[in-house]
Amino acid sequence: MLTLRWLVRRRRKAKRPGAERGLEEFERMIGYRFRDPELLVCALKHRSIIFETGERRGATNERLEFLGDAVLDLLVAEQLYQDNPTSREGHLTRLKSLAVSGRQLANKARRIGLGSYMQISSSEARSGGRNRRSILEDALEAVIGAIFLDGGLEPARVFVRRFITDDLDGRLIREKEKNYKSLLLEYVQGNALGLPRYRVVAEDGPDHEKTFHVEVSVGEKKVGTGVGRSKKQAEQQAAREAVAHYGLRNG
Repeated sequence: MLTLRWLVRRRRKAKRPGAERGLEEFERMIGYRFRDPELLVCALKHRSIIFETGERRGATNERLEFLGDAVLDLLVAEQLYQDNPTSREGHLTRLKSLAVSGRQLANKARRIGLGSYMQISSSEARSGGRNRRSILEDALEAVIGAIFLDGGLEPARVFVRRFITDDLDGRLIREKEKNYKSLLLEYVQGNALGLPRYRVVAEDGPDHEKTFHVEVSVGEKKVGTGVGRSKKQAEQQAAREAVAHYGLRNG
C-alpha cells in the first residue's frame, strides 16, 4: 500500500512533457483530488503530443472528451430543468445551447488557466494552441469525463456548477435582453397567437445615414414600434416594446 501511494504521489509530481504546470496544482485549484491521477493525465493530454513522445493515440484526451460532453449535457439539462420549472422544452433547449457553446466553454477554460496544465506539442504551443478555442473546450469536457469516471456524478456536478454554470443566470438574462425578437417569437408561438410581422413604416435621412421606423404586429394588433440606424436594429427595438407589452421584460 505504501508503495502504491508513493507511486501515485510521484506521478502527480512528475514533469509531464509539453505541460507548463503540475497536476497537484491543478487538483488544488479545482478542489478535487483524483484517486486515479492517470485519468487527469489523460484528460490534459492533447493528441499533438503523441508525435513528440511516440505514445499511442488512445492515450490522448479524445475519448474522455466524448464522455465529458455527454456528462456536461446531462448536468446542464438537469440544472436548467430544476431552475426553470415553467419553461417549455424548446426554450430549455435554446438555454442549454447557450450554456454549453464552444465559445462559453473555451472562456471558462481560460478563466482557470487550463491551457497551461495541458500536454501539447512544442509546435502546437508556438502556434497558440494553449489558447485555441477548440483545444480548450475539448480539454474542459475531458476533465469533466475524467472526474465522472474517478468519482461519479456528484463531483462532476460540483465541478460543472462551480466552474461552468456559476454565472448561468446572468448570461441567460443578458442573452434575453439582447435578443428581443427571439423572446417575442417564443412567446407568441407558445400561446398560439400567430407570428409577429415586422413592417417598415418610414425611412428618414440620406441613403448613407438612414433612420428606419418599424412596427411589429401580432394578429391584427400593433404591439410595438422601433427606430434604428438599420432595419435589424429597428426591429429589435420594436420587439423590445412588444416584449414589454406582454409583460415579459424580466421574464
